[in-house]
Amino acid sequence: MSSIDRIKQQRRTIVDRHIEADNVRGFAQVLATLVPLGALWYAAVLSADVSYWLTAGITLLMSFFLLRAFVLMHDCGHGSLFRTGWINKTFGFIFGVVSGMPQYVWSQHHAYHHATNGNWAKYRGPLAIVTVEEYAAMTDRQQRKYQRARSIWLGPVAGFLYIVWNPRFTWLKGSIGLAAHILKRKIARPGISIKAHAAEFKTPYWTSAQEYWHMFWNNVVLLSAWVLMSWIVGPALFFAVYVVSTSLAGGAGIVLFTVQHNFEHSYASGDEGWDYITAAIEGTSFLVLPRWLNWFTSNIAYHHVHHLSAKIPNYRLAQCHNEYQDLFSDVTRIPLSRIPEALKCILWDTGHRRIISVAEYRRQIDSYA
Repeated sequence: MSSIDRIKQQRRTIVDRHIEADNVRGFAQVLATLVPLGALWYAAVLSADVSYWLTAGITLLMSFFLLRAFVLMHDCGHGSLFRTGWINKTFGFIFGVVSGMPQYVWSQHHAYHHATNGNWAKYRGPLAIVTVEEYAAMTDRQQRKYQRARSIWLGPVAGFLYIVWNPRFTWLKGSIGLAAHILKRKIARPGISIKAHAAEFKTPYWTSAQEYWHMFWNNVVLLSAWVLMSWIVGPALFFAVYVVSTSLAGGAGIVLFTVQHNFEHSYASGDEGWDYITAAIEGTSFLVLPRWLNWFTSNIAYHHVHHLSAKIPNYRLAQCHNEYQDLFSDVTRIPLSRIPEALKCILWDTGHRRIISVAEYRRQIDSYA
C-alpha cells in the first residue's frame, strides 16, 4: 500500500490527535510577537540618533517579526491559533493591521487555495504561472519578461505591492466606484434605499458587505496608525522603517508560500483526476529550515501537514510530522539553499501533470527536435 493510501486511511486519526488548539499557547505566541515588535519600533527611533546602520539592522530584524505576524494572521483565519472563535477573529484583525493585510478578505481567498490545492486549473499560485503551451505561444521577449517578473530578487518589490500598495489601492478604488454607483442610482431611483443600491454594486475587490467593511476598518485603523506614528517619530523615519520592513517581510512570505507548491515535479493536476490528499503529499513541500527560522515562520515549513488539515495549530505541526514521518517519506524536502532553484519551477506541464522549470521545458523541446 502506498503512503498516500495509508494517509487516506489514517487521516482522521492523524488530524484528531493534533487538532486541538490551546488558548494559552496562542496568547503566548501573540505576546512573543507583538511585544518584541513594539520594542523594536522604540529601538529604531532611538537608533536614528546613533547610527543609520543600526537602524537598518533593527529594521531587518523587525521584518522577521512582521513575517511571523503575517503567519499568525493566517492561522487566525483558519481558526487554529486559539480554541475560541472570537479570539481568533479579534487577533486576526489585529495581525491584519500589523501586517498590512485585510485579514478576513485574505482568509477567504486563502481558503479557496486550500480547497483547490494541486488543481492548477483552478488556482495558479501567487506567481500566476502559465502552462507550457501558453509559454510556447509567447514571443522571446514575452518569455524573458515572464521569467524576470518571477525572479527572487524582485521579492521585496512584490512584497511592497502585495502588502503596502494593493490593499490600500483596491479599497480606495472600490470605495470610489461604490460611492459613484450609489450616487448615480440614487439620482435615477430616489425611492430605493442606499443599502439596496449598494447591494447591486459589483467589484472584483470584495464579494460581500462583510468583506467590504473588514477592508474599510483595516484601512481606517492602519492609515490612522500611519498618521499617528508619523506625528510621533516623523514621517521620514517612520515610512523608511515601515516600508522597508514590511516589503522585506511580504517578499519573504511570497517566496515561502510559493516554494511550498512550486518545486521540481510538484503535483499539478487539472480538474480531471485531481485528488486532495495526493496534492497535500506530492504537491506540497516540507521546507527544512533552521530552528530559529521555523520559529519566525510559525512552523509553516511543515506545509504538508498543514494541508492535511488547516485546523492543526502551528505549534502542533512539527509534532504531527515527527509522529507520522514514515507516512510523509514521499514529501519533497527543500532546504534553505534550494529555495532559489525551486523558484525557477514556473511552468505547468499539463501533459505530465507536474510543475517544471524553463530549463527542463527547453530540454524537452530539444529532445523532440
